Amino acid sequence: MSAYVIVDIDIHDPATYEAYKAAVPALIARHGGTYAVRGGAFEVVEGDWEPHRLVLLRFPDGAAARAFLDDPDYEPVKAIRLRSARTRLLVVEGSD
Repeated sequence: MSAYVIVDIDIHDPATYEAYKAAVPALIARHGGTYAVRGGAFEVVEGDWEPHRLVLLRFPDGAAARAFLDDPDYEPVKAIRLRSARTRLLVVEGSD
């Protein structure tokens, strides 16, 4: 069953965040992940959610999503994200 990583990113240091954007795709791919959404335009249709930059990653399953997030090679890349942005992140199972 596919799993998705959903991230709402509020970037406060764009220059540093660019380093994260350059480094993370290879790590995502290493674990079978692909981008479904990467900061595209959006419209809030209902509710009071005020997202900033949305990213949606698709992984083959929850284990692959967790393997990406727990990968020791991701730790220094994650540190860049944490220095440059405030994030909300969750993993959700798909329905396939």
